[in-house]
Amino acid sequence: MRRRTARRLRRRDHRYDAPLMLIADDRYPGQTIEALARWVYRYRSELAPFGVAAVLWLAGLYLHARHPGAWPYLLVLTGACAAVQARGTGWLDRMIERAYAAAVTLAAGTWLIVATITGPSRPPLPALLLLGTIACGWPWWVHRRRRARVRVERTLAAWPETAEAIGLAGSRVLSAVVDLWGWRARIRLHRGQTVADARARLTAIESALGTRPGAARIDADPDRADRFTLRVLHTDPHAHAIRWPGPSTTSIAQPVELGVYEDGTPARVSLLRRHGLVGGVAGSGKSGVLNVILGALTACPDVVLWGIDLKGGMELRPWAPCLRRIATTPADGARLLTDAVRVLNARAATLAQHGARVWEPTPDTPALVIVIDEYAELAEQAPAATAAADSIARRGRAVAVTLLAATQRPTQQAMGKGAVRSQMDIRLCLRVRERKDVDLILGQGMLAAGWHAHTLNAPGTFLISAPSLDHPRRARAYLLTDDDVTAIAARYAPHRPDLDPASATLTDPTPADPPPSDPDTDDPEDPDTTLWAALRTAPEDGLSLADLMKATGKGRTWIYDRLHHHADTGHVTQVTRGRWRATNSHDT
Repeated sequence: MRRRTARRLRRRDHRYDAPLMLIADDRYPGQTIEALARWVYRYRSELAPFGVAAVLWLAGLYLHARHPGAWPYLLVLTGACAAVQARGTGWLDRMIERAYAAAVTLAAGTWLIVATITGPSRPPLPALLLLGTIACGWPWWVHRRRRARVRVERTLAAWPETAEAIGLAGSRVLSAVVDLWGWRARIRLHRGQTVADARARLTAIESALGTRPGAARIDADPDRADRFTLRVLHTDPHAHAIRWPGPSTTSIAQPVELGVYEDGTPARVSLLRRHGLVGGVAGSGKSGVLNVILGALTACPDVVLWGIDLKGGMELRPWAPCLRRIATTPADGARLLTDAVRVLNARAATLAQHGARVWEPTPDTPALVIVIDEYAELAEQAPAATAAADSIARRGRAVAVTLLAATQRPTQQAMGKGAVRSQMDIRLCLRVRERKDVDLILGQGMLAAGWHAHTLNAPGTFLISAPSLDHPRRARAYLLTDDDVTAIAARYAPHRPDLDPASATLTDPTPADPPPSDPDTDDPEDPDTTLWAALRTAPEDGLSLADLMKATGKGRTWIYDRLHHHADTGHVTQVTRGRWRATNSHDT
């Protein structure tokens, strides 16, 4: 009995013993398939034309076997799809891309129609499919935007390892978009991380991504504190100057287009009822920005332009035909600002009389914009000008009297210790040498908030802060050459408005140094003498610009320059638009 039990136990143990297997390799049967699938997914963009060809082959097999009479529907569908692609869709924004998509659609649709009728295996359809795939796939393979998108996808696929290396572990990419100059991605931070942490690691991000120095930008998400937008520029859109396309406004109530942001969108700012400050080191492009603003405002028939240029008129003199007044000395600048205060007071009285609160600019009641180049020099040499500018800064917005000042370092000392600097809510900062100058121009705390104007490198690149522009976005101002300025001034000078009568009567006509008044003692060959003689003998309705050009033999710009100089000193008056005479021509 005991022996039988032992034999049963031995048989049971042998039945459940697992056989001994020797495994020479640790690969399991599906590992090769998994590796192939990963390879296909990694190179899915490059293999897309062959994938489309495989789908066409399978569709041809199915339609030929089940629905060989469906080819008329395919014909209509192919034509409709090609027409839609030729007209353009959301992602086909270039004509050559639309033409390529329409051609591929027509080729694929034609092959499928023939395959549906005759079968995809019938010669020469297989050979045509292979050759057509290579021919149509070649533009796809070499397309710059597709290759850039693939690079970005692979870069962002490695973001978890990148984030671990730069100290932002746990952050992940939400979305990415490739554009003309690079790409941008929305990134969500891990709990407890902030945008300030990401900005502090900006150089580490550039190193991890393998970009050029200064190619990455970080913009905070206005809706979420745990998200930011990473912008990477493979090509600098501001590497070359951008020519001014011409005025885009017809009224000062419309935003002025100053230049172009890095994403290609225009940089616009509204100047109505807002004082502006332009700051930056010498050579950073302040005068270029002023030229863009003046070029836009000269096309607006509802704004009068005055200018103060303490470089002897070197910067603003080319705009003289469009400037109703221009001052080139501290004394003249103080007198001009004092007259602007008189205009301000007259308009305030007019508004109070009519029960209105704001001055609405029109061609008959235009706004007044005073452009001041190198304001610090004016504040230092003419204290009276500082007091007038302070009054305009405090009270000028409602009556549409605006200051636009440019200077290198707008310290409180340089701005005259008044309210001018604090009342300027449009701040335009070009390149600065020191980090502290960023807060000096844009306001306290702007450097820590990401406004890094000290990293700007190209002339004319700037950051702009305004009530509706509260994110640091780099822009580059348009370029106006000297020839452009001359042409624009000559074009719009005949259409420039005058101040409203109530304001115009309050400006100070006190002359300074009178021009020559005795033609007998002057050189008759001198153009200035000839011009003054013509103005003194002008008829009651004055002389036109063409008459003065004919008398002096000088060009339009030269004539306007002299006329406005004499008008500033009170010796010449504009009788009607485009007609001038000496103030006392009929009293002698």
